[in-house]
Amino acid sequence: MSRFLKSGLVLFFFIFRLCLVAGQEGSASDFLQGEIMMKVDPFNETVHGQVQYHFSVNKTVDSVYLDARAMNISKVRLNGRKVRYTYDGRYLVLSRKYRENKEYSIDIHYSCKPEQAMYFLGWNDTIPGNEQVWTQGQGKYNSHWVPSFDEMSEKVSFSISIDFPKDYEVISNGKLINTTNHDQTTTWHYRMIKPMSSYLLAFAGGRYSSERQFSTSGIPLYLYYYPHDSVKTEPTYRYTKEIFDLLENEIGVPYPWQNYKQVPVRDFLYAGMENTGVTLFSDSFITDSIAFKDRNYVNVNAHELAHQWFGNLVTQQDASSHWLHEGFATYYSWLAQKEFLGEDHFYWMLLDKANDLETADREGDGASLLNPAANSLTFYEKGAFALLMLREYLGDENFRRGEKEFLTAFSFQNATVDDFLAQLEATSATSLDNFRKQWLESNTFPEKEVTQYLRKSYPPVEQFFKARLELISSAEENEAIIMKYWGSTTSSEFRKRLILQYHRSLSTEFLKNAFNSNDFKVRQALSSLPGPIPEDLI
Repeated sequence: MSRFLKSGLVLFFFIFRLCLVAGQEGSASDFLQGEIMMKVDPFNETVHGQVQYHFSVNKTVDSVYLDARAMNISKVRLNGRKVRYTYDGRYLVLSRKYRENKEYSIDIHYSCKPEQAMYFLGWNDTIPGNEQVWTQGQGKYNSHWVPSFDEMSEKVSFSISIDFPKDYEVISNGKLINTTNHDQTTTWHYRMIKPMSSYLLAFAGGRYSSERQFSTSGIPLYLYYYPHDSVKTEPTYRYTKEIFDLLENEIGVPYPWQNYKQVPVRDFLYAGMENTGVTLFSDSFITDSIAFKDRNYVNVNAHELAHQWFGNLVTQQDASSHWLHEGFATYYSWLAQKEFLGEDHFYWMLLDKANDLETADREGDGASLLNPAANSLTFYEKGAFALLMLREYLGDENFRRGEKEFLTAFSFQNATVDDFLAQLEATSATSLDNFRKQWLESNTFPEKEVTQYLRKSYPPVEQFFKARLELISSAEENEAIIMKYWGSTTSSEFRKRLILQYHRSLSTEFLKNAFNSNDFKVRQALSSLPGPIPEDLI
């Protein structure tokens, strides 16, 4: 947040607000429950709402505040009575003495036209059926549409009631308790049981159908889709139940929320967003069985689900612990891809990502995983490799036991990287000082260690490195060398890479035989070569 300070008075109030923020973050107050009731008018892009919070204080303070961006505040009540408050378009501050060990309730009536975090699509165009509203809290701040808490450290059990035009579905966090029909609108009542950070509040409204499945542990899984895309439901959500079962078993901690919903939306800002119990994802991942081979939702599906533990159940204390979110979610999405897309996909994907990280290092873009300003490649891919190598170092049993105890100890709380490492050190009786220095503190990606791991773990990767060395050093014809290695493996990715890197050394007859092998990856590689495909190849 930046702003211009035009006078000493403005500077004084800015410093005053900083002191307020520091005081509230110091845990003087604990907001316990939040009840949101709002009417969303998508045609005018407005929200009229009421929110009530119940909170307690553990030491006497003279104010509490909420984040509320660019709102009209029409009424504020504390325990049902008028209360003195100030509002500057950013913070709503309620000033009075709050006594230690007492509980209070705040009732706020407001309206707003959200500048961001809530997005309205298709309501004023002439295209029928494409109307949507959806939200994005992380990085955009839900305090644009409901007075709430931008800090991740405030955990609240929310219920949310949304009044929305009839004939549309509304999907939000928690369990749908009921719907209430009115003349022109329907009110949807959702309720959460466990506490969560405000940035994970979400809803989507639009024309949807849904399919319900159940995990092996009995968790309801709701898969939403556009009514005209019903035949794409299976390929889009392929392996969803299996991914859920895999992660719940692998992580070892039961899924912590009442249900799990997945909702495609138009023009989404990211690939997906792991709101508590309800993932919104880009509808560009909707696919059919043919296109599934080229682009599918499996990676994003598993990544956002893993966040339900790593990010939602246990939340980073601050950005220096962002590895606890993105590194872990990426790691578990890799395990899901290994399980459902196969080892050949998995190990070659890791080699490609290792090459990307090595290139970033060479170009000066490497960063520490503890650097809050690190890029996505660092937090996601380097972070996942760090966990892969940590598990290799500690062994499966120590890694899984330590991780499970970490999640249990910090459930519905905030944690740091040090908290995680301390838990693993305690359960494994192993110092992780060297791991921390090499993988977390260093700006450099340990490319040699990862390459050795991949070569040891998957024979086709080892064969590829041997073939590449022989092609550089041997006087033998390239095609003869490639022919030898080609027949030594059934790895489609191995063969694809040989085609892409050495096709100029290969005869038309070799390429034609490769094409006629009906190997999808090989044919894909041949079709991507520059220039038209020769007629005699086909």
